[in-house]
Amino acid sequence: MATPLGARGTARPATTNLHPATGKAPLVLSGATVVLPTETVKNGQVIIDGTRITRTAPENAQVIDVTNHWLVPGFVDLHNHGGGGASFTSGTVDDVLKGIRTHRDHGTTTLVASTVTGDMDFLAQRAGLLSELAEQGDIAGIHFEGPFISPCRKGAHSEALLRHPDPAEVRKLIDAARGQARMLTLATELPGGIDSVRLLVEHGVIAAVGHTDATYEQTVEAIDAGATVATHLFNAMPQIGHRTPGPITALLEDERITVELIDDGTHLHPGALQLAFHHAGAQRVAFITDAMDAAGFGDGRYLLGPLEVEVSEGVARLVEGGSIAGSTLTLDRAFKRAVTVDRLPVEDVVAAISANPARLLGMDDRIGSLEPGKDADLVLLDHQFDLKGVMRRGEWVVDPQLV
Repeated sequence: MATPLGARGTARPATTNLHPATGKAPLVLSGATVVLPTETVKNGQVIIDGTRITRTAPENAQVIDVTNHWLVPGFVDLHNHGGGGASFTSGTVDDVLKGIRTHRDHGTTTLVASTVTGDMDFLAQRAGLLSELAEQGDIAGIHFEGPFISPCRKGAHSEALLRHPDPAEVRKLIDAARGQARMLTLATELPGGIDSVRLLVEHGVIAAVGHTDATYEQTVEAIDAGATVATHLFNAMPQIGHRTPGPITALLEDERITVELIDDGTHLHPGALQLAFHHAGAQRVAFITDAMDAAGFGDGRYLLGPLEVEVSEGVARLVEGGSIAGSTLTLDRAFKRAVTVDRLPVEDVVAAISANPARLLGMDDRIGSLEPGKDADLVLLDHQFDLKGVMRRGEWVVDPQLV
């Protein structure tokens, strides 16, 4: 009888010693608390053969004892503008790869690269560059945040470059991404907004409501048209009013919506985060970073699109006006904060940081959980929830034996 994933037992022999594709022996990570989709197994194991998780291992498999640690799926970030001093919006290919590596070092094994508002021709050019990296498997696709957003809720976007969501221009960005557009954030109350939502849905692109000044009723109309994500809920949208409930209420109450949350201690009060989890439930939350260049790099002056940003004590704000300008968050920090400060169950955090975004991207057949047949993407955390190891497709990004 096969050893179930997560349960510790004796590895069964196999006829081959090395995986034919990778040339490496199978690996058993043994003794950890393993978070699976349906249960959490203490003193469990995860078996890796080549690039995938498998159910059994041969007797010659390498065994690493990771007792007193947690094994969770690799993190999936839907909304990320850069890191390591590099920007996904304006950097070279090497810059983008540097930013990707920075976030991988912090547990993000799957990442969607986000742009910020810019000239349409420039955004189309960026889409072409980023689509090549998506085709190579370096990123999971492209998220366009702007330029189709409200000037009333522009945040760290250049007002001079904002425009109404003309479906023809939305289509231009989709085409420029060559099948790699995953999400587009727009203010759906603007002229052309609802038609653009329908266009996005027709092309298999996630329509996200964000940087919006919409009413409750307008937001419901957008959801009915096919919008399925709330871009960084609470931020860059009207507050809840008892007579004007606004977009937050509509987005929280509708089971068709996944709500993005930035759990960095700056973007959200802990009470707001708890409100979102209570009303949406853990299965409808996606933790994101909304990271900019300074993530994993340090304080200083940066550019976010054409706008100058000052990062001080890890908080990014526009030099002119002082608006919050993305974050310096990495998902390992978000994970630890969610468990130790917000006191959320580990299983709920795993859902929000791995399983839910993987499902939203339509990639949950490969990533987002520790199950046989899926990519060997995983994160090893110690008992204090500090990151100790990261594996992506069977290769150590952060080797726990070297930490």
